[in-house]
Amino acid sequence: MFTEIKKFGDNLIDSFGTISNDRKKLLLQITDYIQHKKDQNSPIHLVYICTHNSRRSHFGQVWAAVAACYYGVPNVFTYSGGTEATAFNHNAINSLKKTGFVITNNQATSNPIYTVAFGEGKNTTCFSKVYNHTANPQSGFAAIMTCSDADENCPFISGVELRIGTTYDDPKAFDNTDLQDVKYDERSRQIALETFFVFSQIQ
Repeated sequence: MFTEIKKFGDNLIDSFGTISNDRKKLLLQITDYIQHKKDQNSPIHLVYICTHNSRRSHFGQVWAAVAACYYGVPNVFTYSGGTEATAFNHNAINSLKKTGFVITNNQATSNPIYTVAFGEGKNTTCFSKVYNHTANPQSGFAAIMTCSDADENCPFISGVELRIGTTYDDPKAFDNTDLQDVKYDERSRQIALETFFVFSQIQ
């Protein structure tokens, strides 16, 4: 894992106490799902879902991959999707780059496919898509809803084993304002913190 990202993760651990007890109870449902799969030696598929699959769901996908690596939890595969496809937002990309990720654009299109690397040979692939896109698992997965709009507009997700809403405020609300970069960094860190907490509890 890249040194800068490893240090970022080390610092997150000191902030677990800032997560409320009610929030921890919610997050531990994801922990229980991952633990059950791990105990069965089964692959662990986590799909982070938000309306446009452009910001919060990608943060979830990326940070879950990092957290699994950080805590040495094997067979974890992370994905993201939305109720509609747009593109991986450049402000979210820039926030991750500042944290130490190496992000490569593999296509010159309106919805590029990005390789998001967090170490040598350690990466995840990000692009905007609907949650049931063929790049995502069609069964045997946990659906983690990162925005309330997607949660409300996805009344049924086929093949899901666990569906849980861990909604976050949208940094898009601060696009083109003086707080834009601060709010994207804040949201990325919040999602990272909670994802690290989830994986820190795996035995």
